[in-house]
Amino acid sequence: MNAADTFGTGVGRLTDSAQPAWSRAEFEAQLRANGTSYHIHHPFNVKMNSGGCSREQIRGWVANRFYYQLKIPIKDAAILSNCPDRAARRMWVLRILDHDGHGGEEGGIETWARLADAVGLTRDELWSLEHVTPGVRFAVDAYVNFARRAPWQEAVCSSLTEMFAPKIHSDRLATWPAHYPWIDPEGLSYFRSRIVLANRDVQHGLAVTLDYFKRREQQERALRILQFKLDILWTMLDSIEKAFPQ
Repeated sequence: MNAADTFGTGVGRLTDSAQPAWSRAEFEAQLRANGTSYHIHHPFNVKMNSGGCSREQIRGWVANRFYYQLKIPIKDAAILSNCPDRAARRMWVLRILDHDGHGGEEGGIETWARLADAVGLTRDELWSLEHVTPGVRFAVDAYVNFARRAPWQEAVCSSLTEMFAPKIHSDRLATWPAHYPWIDPEGLSYFRSRIVLANRDVQHGLAVTLDYFKRREQQERALRILQFKLDILWTMLDSIEKAFPQ
C-alpha cells in the first residue's frame, strides 16, 4: 500500500480502472472543478471578506494561518527530498525561497508577520504560536506528513489548491481596506505578492500532474488528493471559527 493510503481522508484506493482516461484538457477541467470546495466559500471567509469579523477574529485568523505559513517551506522541502528529478527540484526550490526569503527578498513568512503587526499582534504572540488551535495544528501537520510520505508527484498535485488562490487574495485586497480601516494597508503585501507567485507555481504543478496521472484511475486519485488538500484548508477555518466566535 502506498504511504499516502494510510490517511483516512479519501485519498486511498480508487475503482473502475477500465474507464478511458480523460484528455489533458478534460483532466485539467476536472481538477479546476474542485474549486467549489475551496475555502473561499467557507462561511468564516465569506464573513471576513464582507467586513463581519471582529478584531479578535481577524487576529485569530492571522495567528493561526501563520502556523500554515511556517510549515509551507517544510512541506516543500519534504517534496524535494523525495524527488529524483533535477529539473523539477530546480523549479520547486523556488517555493522554499519564496517563503523563507533570500538575498534582498524578505519572503512570505516575514510578510505574513508584517500582516500580524498590522492587525495588532505582537511578534512574541505570533512566534510563540500561543493562539494556534489544536485543530489547525492537526490539519497542517497532516498535510506536511502527507508530503513526506507520498510520491513527490502526488504531493505536487496536492499543491494545486493554488489554482484558486489568486481570487481569494484579490478579494482581500479589494475588501479589507474599506471593511477594516484599522489595518495598515502595508500589512497586505503578502496578498499582493502571492497573486503573481501562485500563477507561476500553478503552471509547474499542473504540468507535473497532467504528465504523471495518465490512466483514468490515476486521474481520479489525483482528484481525491486535491480534495484532501481542500479539506485541510476548510478544516482550518472550521477550527478558527469555533475558537474565535466573536
